[in-house]
Amino acid sequence: MGKVICVGLGPGDPELMSVRADRLIRTARDVAYFRKAGRPGQARQIVEGMLDASAVEHSMEYPVTTEIPVADPEYNRLLAGFYDDWATRLATMASDRDVVVLCEGDPFFYGSFMHLHSRLQGRTRIEIVPAITGMSGCWTATGQPITWGDDVLTVLMATLPEDDLARRAADTDALVVMKIGRNLPKLKRALARAGRLQDAWLVERGTMPGQKVQPLCGVEAPVPYFTIAVVHGNGRRP
Repeated sequence: MGKVICVGLGPGDPELMSVRADRLIRTARDVAYFRKAGRPGQARQIVEGMLDASAVEHSMEYPVTTEIPVADPEYNRLLAGFYDDWATRLATMASDRDVVVLCEGDPFFYGSFMHLHSRLQGRTRIEIVPAITGMSGCWTATGQPITWGDDVLTVLMATLPEDDLARRAADTDALVVMKIGRNLPKLKRALARAGRLQDAWLVERGTMPGQKVQPLCGVEAPVPYFTIAVVHGNGRRP
């Protein structure tokens, strides 16, 4: 009997993967990864050149991403069916061999694999390989520590309502905001209300080719969904 092995790829630079992740990816017979239809997939791009020539690839293409609102019942229906289907496929494959599932960042930190993990319980063996989170790579790219002393770090999703973003941003020392994309204008308004906009940085493609680090207040154009905003803490220092 095999198992489903979800491998965390880290923040994007292949050299920041764990030794275990690297070994499992290079020796995998079956490799699955999420991607948007018609796109190569971020996870697959990270491991380019690492897969064995005989490895069988399984692209798990989302039926919907940003085409309809998350609050639309159809969004949940489509994604639930997608995860149900792939959980069954992976469990079937793992009945006689190991299947490696690629996951950007750390699998248990807002990773899509969690939706499969809950559906695979009791159906097959599962192994998780943890990794450096994407936000760790992004705050390191700013060249400054994210927290000092007793600073409290808060992680927010830019998909939250503006009032929630503003309230939580004002009530923390250090801040990381994920899933920005089309939510950039809302995020800027919320940070301005919290008095944090001038201290915020925006990091695109952290640790990867094309990395860009810039003050968030000056950014107007749409940004990629996986861009991360960072506000550094200024707590107790020696």
